[in-house]
Amino acid sequence: MTSSKALFESFDGVAALAQAVRSRDVSAVEVTRSCLTRIAELDDRLGCFLRVDEAGALAAAQAVDDQVRAGADDDLLLAGVPVGIKDMLCTKDLETTAASKILKGFVPPYDATAVAKLRAAGAIVLGKLNMDEFAMGSSNENSAYFPCKNPWDVTRVPGGSSGGSAAAVAASLCPLSLGTDTGGSIRQPAALCGVTGMKPTYGRVSRYGVIAFASSLDQVGPLAHSALDLAHALQVIGGHDAHDATSLSLAQPDYVAACQVPIVDKGRRLRIGLPKEYFAQGLDPRIEECVRRAIATLEQEGAEIVDVSLPLTKHAVAIYYLIATAEASSNLSRYDGVRYGLRVTPREGELAAGQSALIEMYKRTRAAGFGPEVKRRIMLGTYVLRSGYYDAYYRRAGQVRTLVARDFEAAFAKCDVLMTPTSPVLPFRLGERMSDPMTMYLADIYTISCNLAGLPGLSMPCGFITDEGSSRPLPVGVQILGKALRDDKVLQVAAAYQRVTDWHKQRPKLLLGDGKEAA
Repeated sequence: MTSSKALFESFDGVAALAQAVRSRDVSAVEVTRSCLTRIAELDDRLGCFLRVDEAGALAAAQAVDDQVRAGADDDLLLAGVPVGIKDMLCTKDLETTAASKILKGFVPPYDATAVAKLRAAGAIVLGKLNMDEFAMGSSNENSAYFPCKNPWDVTRVPGGSSGGSAAAVAASLCPLSLGTDTGGSIRQPAALCGVTGMKPTYGRVSRYGVIAFASSLDQVGPLAHSALDLAHALQVIGGHDAHDATSLSLAQPDYVAACQVPIVDKGRRLRIGLPKEYFAQGLDPRIEECVRRAIATLEQEGAEIVDVSLPLTKHAVAIYYLIATAEASSNLSRYDGVRYGLRVTPREGELAAGQSALIEMYKRTRAAGFGPEVKRRIMLGTYVLRSGYYDAYYRRAGQVRTLVARDFEAAFAKCDVLMTPTSPVLPFRLGERMSDPMTMYLADIYTISCNLAGLPGLSMPCGFITDEGSSRPLPVGVQILGKALRDDKVLQVAAAYQRVTDWHKQRPKLLLGDGKEAA
């Protein structure tokens, strides 16, 4: 059987793969089996999948092939395209845990809207991808089950919280995945794993069926190898959803067509803004060199480069961890062991006189079900929301958040998009930052502001660096940020860059247990 890596590389993206399935040049079952085989060969070393739905995937693939044979494939825009789903999104009849023990055994009765739209377009759900528990983390080491590893160097982290989503695409376990981005959780792992990932404008993609972390920040988005692949995915999963009160009632632009627009369009040059605060102390100079080369490439294509400032960037981490933890504290209060998931009840005779069995059940369930990072953020958020502290912390953070959005508005008055590094550091070693939460939080310094302002953002590969202590090249990502609702412009710029470079076509050399290189 042809390996999934070779199979994907024989087609120029997910649209070409879907067309081949619709044309019966390859069957959806064959494509799905090749992915399942590669997952079985490699994922023990990578830890991308928390659970694989082999029977469900093959049944869905057979249904797609049956539709194709019957000539009923007009709406199957992603016919036979295998996808992995971050464990933050509900999947009907398939366990969904947010990588947390407290939701172990929870099997949703419905699909998240984004998942349902993928299925309706003919995509094949392979299973649920690893992540930081409840999306709280930047390395995927906070998973309650096992850490995910970076396919470029398995001693390094893949980033987080959508680490499994990025690593699975990088390792050619699937050509497309879904992640969620609350403070950079799609873009940061995309950068660290050498793939392309996008956080759409807040409200462009429905959050219905997404397990909530911080509701005013969370956003669903796709990860793939190219901006064009993201455009095809976003065309399917985007759009208004009556089930989500924050979903935008606006017509979607043609994302795929936007990817064909050149940098100089109808005589007008694209203006790229460089915020000085993103090229300051703390950025690895080797990463800065790669990012500036990417910017220079677009300048050679005709873009105009302008300097801008986002002065409140230095406050972004503090604002984010006030707002996100407060909303997490509220959202996660529903996990009490009563309705679903884990329940730890006191045994007969364990309760002292006057002690409430219900309250003790709450305590024991949450103590056993939540991991250390989730507990830390719940406690921070609960403190922020306490009587007497709400105005001093949460309300004030919301006010400064408005000022962050105004910073972006002022910058975009001078340019069409912003380009920055995605991460200030290369993929770090497993365990390297686990004992220092603040150092871990600072890994998201360049991605957080985008969520605070609700803007679209994308990360794509722009080079490789061989780090000290690693014999393998490690990927570097460049970030593109756009105006609200201009997701199409962000995709336009990314696609223009990828037409004249091949960083996004590079694949890691994965080794099997016997030391042989995987096909």
